[in-house]
Amino acid sequence: MGENQPAQRREAAARPVEAGVTTGSLARRLGVSPTTLRSWDRRYGVGPAVRSDGRHRRWTPQDVAMLEEMCRLTSAGVPPAQAARTAQEGAGRNRPGPELPGGGDRPGGHRSQAAGALPLGDVRQECRGLARAAVRLDAPTVGDQLASLVARYGVVLAWDEVMVPTLHAVGRKWESSGDRYVEVEHLLSWHISRALHRATEPVAPEGTRAAAGPVVLACVPGEQHSLALEALHAGLVELGLPTRMFGAAVPTEALTAAVRRLGPKAVLLWAQTRSTADLPLARHVADTRWGVKGARGHPAVLLGGPGWAGRPVRGMLRPPGLRDALGTLLALYDPPVPVTRS
Repeated sequence: MGENQPAQRREAAARPVEAGVTTGSLARRLGVSPTTLRSWDRRYGVGPAVRSDGRHRRWTPQDVAMLEEMCRLTSAGVPPAQAARTAQEGAGRNRPGPELPGGGDRPGGHRSQAAGALPLGDVRQECRGLARAAVRLDAPTVGDQLASLVARYGVVLAWDEVMVPTLHAVGRKWESSGDRYVEVEHLLSWHISRALHRATEPVAPEGTRAAAGPVVLACVPGEQHSLALEALHAGLVELGLPTRMFGAAVPTEALTAAVRRLGPKAVLLWAQTRSTADLPLARHVADTRWGVKGARGHPAVLLGGPGWAGRPVRGMLRPPGLRDALGTLLALYDPPVPVTRS
């Protein structure tokens, strides 16, 4: 047995390298594809510091920490080349990564799946970071970024300039790639909904505006798309306006009962598709009355969503976006003071 001890020691010394994480295992841990890791290695030099014999890469704990940092930075919107340099410096590496012809992050250059899988176009840096995290199915990072966006910029800017462009990019990618990325859309939508719900907590006292009645938000019967309505609800709460959210596919009878019981200042009906946009329902809501004889009230009716496009209704407003809808509803409670001229 003593004759085998030197060989055993040599085998033990080699074991840490051989026992490193495989590319497939690391890809699953980071939420990226093995192809992306190989591409990052070729383009930015963020491969294993020590390579074992044979074709298989083995990633040490230091390599893993470096790539986790790179993923964190790209999720924050940092361009991949810059993220790679920063991660390498943090890991004590100074060698620059190799560049492919056409440039790493310049328009027209080759992009990895994680870094440029979605057709985003000219958008905010936060939008790119959110997209990268969503494509990796990195739920904790997606949730943290959305919460930070709402806290820092408010509901309107976060929705208009980050959430919506990212959702549209996922949708375009899904349409052009044969049902791929459906899981990305579902994960992103759920976390956006969660962030918007959190933006309504805690609900501030509604104050004197509550006496005028709340804003009722409801999707028309058969309409399941309620995410934009959730954004409007969060925006109304942010403004301190009283609101009641009823969500997706509200039956006609339930909507009518809610209007009569609440006496709302306004009702916004959401229709994502033309097939669900129900003009007779909108007229019915507008004609609904409550209160005692001689002092009966009725709501202002707003039509929200692309389903109402090209279908104007007299006496009903159709705000084109979240900011316009909030401005219109705020004006119902706080009408602008007319300017008197001397």
